[in-house]
Amino acid sequence: MSDSELEKKDAIENTEVEKALKDPTKKRKVDDEIEVDLKASVPLSKKQKRLLRRGKITLEEINKKFNIDPESIKEYEQELQEKKTIENQKQKAADAAFTEEEQEKPKVNKKKEDSSKFSVWIGNLSFDTSKDHIQRYVMAKVEGLREKDIVRINMPLAKNDGKQIKNKGFVYMDLSSEELRDKVIGLSETELNGRKLLIKDAKNFKGRPDKNDPIANSKNPPSKILFVGNLSFDTTDEQLEKHFQHCGEIKRVRMATFEDTGKCKGFAFIDFVTEEACIKAMKDKSTYKMAQRPLRMEFGEDRSKRNVKKKPARTTGSFEKNFGNNNEGAHSEKREHSKDSSYEPAPKKVRREHPEKNGRVKSSIALAGAQRASAAIVQSTGKKKTFD
Repeated sequence: MSDSELEKKDAIENTEVEKALKDPTKKRKVDDEIEVDLKASVPLSKKQKRLLRRGKITLEEINKKFNIDPESIKEYEQELQEKKTIENQKQKAADAAFTEEEQEKPKVNKKKEDSSKFSVWIGNLSFDTSKDHIQRYVMAKVEGLREKDIVRINMPLAKNDGKQIKNKGFVYMDLSSEELRDKVIGLSETELNGRKLLIKDAKNFKGRPDKNDPIANSKNPPSKILFVGNLSFDTTDEQLEKHFQHCGEIKRVRMATFEDTGKCKGFAFIDFVTEEACIKAMKDKSTYKMAQRPLRMEFGEDRSKRNVKKKPARTTGSFEKNFGNNNEGAHSEKREHSKDSSYEPAPKKVRREHPEKNGRVKSSIALAGAQRASAAIVQSTGKKKTFD
């Protein structure tokens, strides 16, 4: 090939390479050279944007390390501004809705406050009592009480298979004045439908047990034994003793454990030396949690305080007075029989068989006294016969 032809061929190849580099859809060959400008600007990556949003890095720090393209920074700032505007619009809408609710709330609350200002709680009702029964009863007992003076009667009903059938044993009644409320409270201990009513001020919570007080919620009376539940399976006797040792002297710890692993079953009994130490453990709030688990505590049953009723011993004197001596009665009967020659002893009871209709004895009765066969395998003693 001549030089002119080689030059033409190189020129064609160069033009093809340039076209391939310009057109991203065409595949480049391995031999194609790519020019990279190291000083060219770089757009912001997703990671850099995330760090900027969290405030862990600044644009100045990123520019020191990389030559960031100013257009990408402008795009990032525009995105931030758009997000802020959207958030501000949402916040304004939420504030407007909140103000509307606040404006409506005082009206509703005022009505509720007016209606429940003079309210009474009526308990110990029979489950068949209705609102009409309560209303008629109170109006009949209280002088000057009219139907319009009873603002509201709220009777919660127990649900059974989706149907509200009976009440829960109590009712709330709102009255128009304080004087009428006091008169209705005076009806306490009076009977309605066979039950004595318990009536008090609805805002008086005196005597109600505290749900968080373990002493009030304990089923058993105070004792030296403390039941601890909801323990972790990894709890040991030493950890439990260390947790309660500041309350008082501990005699022993009885922990329920699994037989195979020996780990805690989730509950234990702690025997204190004194009853005061057990009460202190129930009252101390530092004992309510162990290993970030809320403990369930109750007084354990003290079996030493059980009152076992013993049956009174039977005395021979009182028995003989009431019924006489059996031996003496038997001797007297024998003497009388010996004197009276016409006396004949009663015939002995004869065991009767139970024949079937055909005259045979039932198989179950016939085999009742049969000897039981052995369940063991008995070796054969017979001879084997062969036939030609």
